[in-house]
Amino acid sequence: MAKSNKLTISVIKADIGGWVGHSAIHPRLVEVATEELSAARKRGLLIDFHVTACGDDLQLILTHRQGVDNEQIHKLAWDTFVKGTAVAKELHLYGAGQDLLSDAFSGNVRGQGPGVAEMEIVERTSEPVLVFMADKTSAGAWNLPLFKMFADPFTTAGLVIAPGMHQGFRFEVHDIREHKKILFDCPEDLYDMLMFIGTPGRFTIKHVFSRADGTIAAVSSTERLSLLAGKYVGKDDPVMVVRAQQNFPAVGEVLEPFRYPWIIEGWMRGSHYGPLMAVPIKQATPSRFDGPPRVACLGFQIADGRLIGPRDMFDDPAFEEARREANQVADVLRRHGPFEPHRLPLEEMEYTTLPQVMKKLEGRWEKL
Repeated sequence: MAKSNKLTISVIKADIGGWVGHSAIHPRLVEVATEELSAARKRGLLIDFHVTACGDDLQLILTHRQGVDNEQIHKLAWDTFVKGTAVAKELHLYGAGQDLLSDAFSGNVRGQGPGVAEMEIVERTSEPVLVFMADKTSAGAWNLPLFKMFADPFTTAGLVIAPGMHQGFRFEVHDIREHKKILFDCPEDLYDMLMFIGTPGRFTIKHVFSRADGTIAAVSSTERLSLLAGKYVGKDDPVMVVRAQQNFPAVGEVLEPFRYPWIIEGWMRGSHYGPLMAVPIKQATPSRFDGPPRVACLGFQIADGRLIGPRDMFDDPAFEEARREANQVADVLRRHGPFEPHRLPLEEMEYTTLPQVMKKLEGRWEKL
């Protein structure tokens, strides 16, 4: 199949070993990934790449012309994670290879554990792109920020005053339990959409499109490891790619939702609600109660497929109040210990220790 003239941006991530515990990744894993991707760029499979980490997740940011869901690109990512896992095992890193749910690659990493966010675009004269990465959280963590970016005029003034955005945006929402999707046109469908995306544990925003010209504006990963594996194997730690400027929100409008520490599920053992703290990459190493949950953002200008950057977008004193408030919210929730609303409700605990405890005690329950 001939290569497309369009550009594909792929962000593929996996937890293949934590250093120390679940707090960060060892520099050797970044080195191994860089070696693998450098070789792929040299042989022409990739145009460019950047390797980074958010918490204990290795993040591969790739540009190429192979299209989304391309087997060669996904195998490259898979092989990179497998080689990194071998190093993680040598170093006795925690949970080595935990996000690799299969023994062998089967044509696509979707459903095999790694998180994936990909979009195919026609590169504009100036193409600012923001890559968001989260740790100690879940697949639906992007619902509220995406709503704020693309449907809330109090966040994005362009929805009111920019002609290219005034028509609004189309949201593709996935039901990740029933494996179905639906499209909502906003602002007309706003209230209907909120009924669903307000339950981020089940309904997640996968794509956002401009209604002015139909071009893609944002894409997120929506994989839930517990639904894939049938048990708790680690939190989903999603990634997201957002285009900015012109017919899309400005860079500052895209970042604005993260001024506030939204409460999301994840944190310790994936079983607690906690505040999403916007941090620079150097602080994306959660340690307090394995948290609080973190979000980092790298910005790139794309030039003929090359990644010009990154800029660490949350390395800005303007987000210091967001971090301070996140710590305050964390204090309030931590005081609840094993009680809700800090701990997730029982229906969300079905992939952790709840089944074992219920089985152990099943003979002690008596009818009233």
